[in-house]
Amino acid sequence: MRALITGATGFLGSHLTRKLSSDGHEVHVIVRPNSNLEALDKLGTAIKCHVIDAATAPIGIIDAARPEVVFHLATHFVAQHTSDDVAKLVDSNILFPCQLVDAMARRGARRLVNCSSAWQHYEGADYDPVCLYAATKEAFIKVLQYYIAAEQFSVVNLTLTDTYGPNDRRAKLFAALYRSVAKNESLAFSPGHQLLDLVYVDDVVDAFGAAANRLIQNETSRLEDFAIRSGEAISLRELIAKFAAVTGLSPKIDWGARPYRLREMMNPWEGGRPLPGWQPSIGIEEGIRRMHESHVCNSQN
Repeated sequence: MRALITGATGFLGSHLTRKLSSDGHEVHVIVRPNSNLEALDKLGTAIKCHVIDAATAPIGIIDAARPEVVFHLATHFVAQHTSDDVAKLVDSNILFPCQLVDAMARRGARRLVNCSSAWQHYEGADYDPVCLYAATKEAFIKVLQYYIAAEQFSVVNLTLTDTYGPNDRRAKLFAALYRSVAKNESLAFSPGHQLLDLVYVDDVVDAFGAAANRLIQNETSRLEDFAIRSGEAISLRELIAKFAAVTGLSPKIDWGARPYRLREMMNPWEGGRPLPGWQPSIGIEEGIRRMHESHVCNSQN
């Protein structure tokens, strides 16, 4: 298929881009002028990069790529926003994807795989955003309902829990643990009793592929929502203990040095339907082992 990917320089997007390219698909990606392309460097001419800025209309990129499926993974994330974050959140999570799908509609590209967050479901609610980031993600879903009704879009929306794996440049948990060991620094954590649901990146990428196949095989205009989760809840304390056991490393944790976040997700969201034809195959210990092997290899190079 011809695929167009937003967020291709990010953690999930770069893994999806590499997978689709290695499987022989024609892959186009949208990047910004200031995007860090390091995650895509080794792909070279195997993919086609389209630079978008204030002077570039998405419709020109749709014309060039002629995508059969668009994967929308680009996002701006902050757990607790400041006033300076509002414009960035609205621009990245509402304005840009609205411009993208409108360009798709005008050129007859109507298959979209969208990425949502479990943070849109505080305390298991159908909709109760943990933070403004989650609210902007939900706002775009509401916009999509118009394009489904008026423009016959077919959309598969995947709601993700926590994700992890090799080459993750995000300021997330495992990066902090490695930094603690490397710098011999103590990390100020909450009491650590919140439960997490982590899905290894290869399993997430497989879910995106299954969603795309579902769109190609079914031409019905509609929105389908599916939850992508491991189904294995683990406390933050237990997770770090497993990290230490698998890697042999001993990060220093100051438990209870900071309070839980406002509206902390203490339990994983358990709503949503499973994606037909997909299930996770990599457990947490195996995932940590694979991630650590990659970390060691990268550290030696």
